[in-house]
Amino acid sequence: MDLSMKGPTVRLGVIGCGLRGRDHLRRFDAMPDVEIAVVCDDFRPNLEKALAELRDGRKALKSRRRRLPAATERYEEVLARKDVDAVCVFTSWETHMRIAMDAMLAGFPVSMEIGAGQALEECYELCRTSERSGKPVMPLENCCYDRREMAVLNMVKRGVFGELVHCQGAYAHDLRDEIGLGDRTPHYRQPHFFLRNGELYPTHEMGPIAKYLGINRGNRILTLCAMASKARGLGEWLAKNRPDLAGRAVAEGDVVTTLLKCAGGETIVLSHDCTLPRPYSRGGRVQGTKGIWQEDGNLLFLEGATKADGNSWAHSFESAAPYLARYEHPLWKSYLEVEKDLVVGGHGGMDWMVERAWIESVQTGTEPPLDCYDAATWMSITVLSEQSIAMGGAPQAMPDYTRGAWLRRGPSACLPTWTLDAIPS
Repeated sequence: MDLSMKGPTVRLGVIGCGLRGRDHLRRFDAMPDVEIAVVCDDFRPNLEKALAELRDGRKALKSRRRRLPAATERYEEVLARKDVDAVCVFTSWETHMRIAMDAMLAGFPVSMEIGAGQALEECYELCRTSERSGKPVMPLENCCYDRREMAVLNMVKRGVFGELVHCQGAYAHDLRDEIGLGDRTPHYRQPHFFLRNGELYPTHEMGPIAKYLGINRGNRILTLCAMASKARGLGEWLAKNRPDLAGRAVAEGDVVTTLLKCAGGETIVLSHDCTLPRPYSRGGRVQGTKGIWQEDGNLLFLEGATKADGNSWAHSFESAAPYLARYEHPLWKSYLEVEKDLVVGGHGGMDWMVERAWIESVQTGTEPPLDCYDAATWMSITVLSEQSIAMGGAPQAMPDYTRGAWLRRGPSACLPTWTLDAIPS
């Protein structure tokens, strides 16, 4: 697979220069076939940090680029420029869909950071805007390109687990300090935890699962229901570390569990767990008619292949490491061969991969590997889980954003290098 970055130059308008936006910006600026034309943020300190980090990054790389990009606090000015080929939207959860839609209507292909959906109407409109404008929007869900998830995807596509029956995933990440200090940093998560109760960050786990199960391409989510535990962890943290916010009501349950049912008969369980002390995990689990893999412990069992524990009737897990190595995805094999020549970082390389997948789709005018229907489906899990929790766990119908096209949609027509739908060659 060619990872040489030799395509025509793509001039980017980058909207949103917070911590995550600057992380993307650093890698885009290091790509020889990408030019940052303009950066934008309505919080002036973020703009100043972005320009300073670009300057420092270029010095460290001994880059020949001298002219820093233009800067503005109004995203409308980015969309009016003639020296921009594509737009990146890295703003808050509340604004990124609206800005992405404005960018598509202005004629730009768009990449967009992921997060919680705000309303089903907005998810519908994202898809309709992409269809009407003819411009794609790609959610930059980096976990779809994680090394482990891609090896599991390869195993799924090759039938190692047989017919899939059940999947699980989690966003389990102790974020009490990030949330509790969100009004000072500033960070967008805090008001969501104070005022919302649902699966607030579903796409890290749902993205890979959707690709395992062919969601929106021969399969779809029909319904979901959700329940939330009581909220205690963040309140206790605030009492110890933010006396000015002590006693502030927290709506978000410490652990939110969402159960989804697919048209193909599969079930999915998602867990959101961000306000209790714990190590990080995405809680991955893939279970089929031939065996099971689970992330925690990196364990695997395959019927007829996994070694028993000495009792002929007993089943036991073994390390998944040899299997993940055997089924290393071809994209990751290529990446590891040239990693030393790339400016990497950002979660071990998966950030670079999802960014390159989008850049090369812009360069070639091809379909991105993740699209508006993926974004709308994954992000609307937040809205539907809120509704279900508010109604005591009542089932909620998942909209069909493809309007029936999921029945006949095959693998994405994206570049073969970046496909997540077909058996890797």
